[in-house]
Amino acid sequence: MKLTTLTQTPITTVSHNARIQKQALITYGEFPPLTNFSQATFPPGEIAHAHQHSDMLEVFFIQSGHAAMTVDGIEYDLPAGSCISIEPGEIHELRNASATEAMLVTYFGVQVQ
Repeated sequence: MKLTTLTQTPITTVSHNARIQKQALITYGEFPPLTNFSQATFPPGEIAHAHQHSDMLEVFFIQSGHAAMTVDGIEYDLPAGSCISIEPGEIHELRNASATEAMLVTYFGVQVQ
C-alpha cells in the first residue's frame, strides 16, 4: 500500500518542457507496469513538445483549462473533462490552448512489451 497526497509530493518539471510543473504521485518502478501517475500544471500557452514512446501508452485527463493535443499530425480540441489515450508509437504533443489560463492535467503511463 502507498498513500500519497499532493501536499507531500515534490514539484518537479516534465522532461519535455521545464516550464511545466508536475507532481508524480506514483513513479516509475513502484507499481509495474504503471510508469507514472502524475498531475501537471501548464502555464498559458506552454507545450509538452512532440514525442513518442515505443514501450508505453499514456492516458491524459484535462481537469481544468483547455488543451489541444496533436496525435500523428491531427489536432484534437480537449476542453476540461476530456480524456485521451495515446498508443505506443503515436507522436503526440500536448498544449495549453489558452493564452490566459493555466491548464491542469492528470496523466499516467502503462508499460507495454
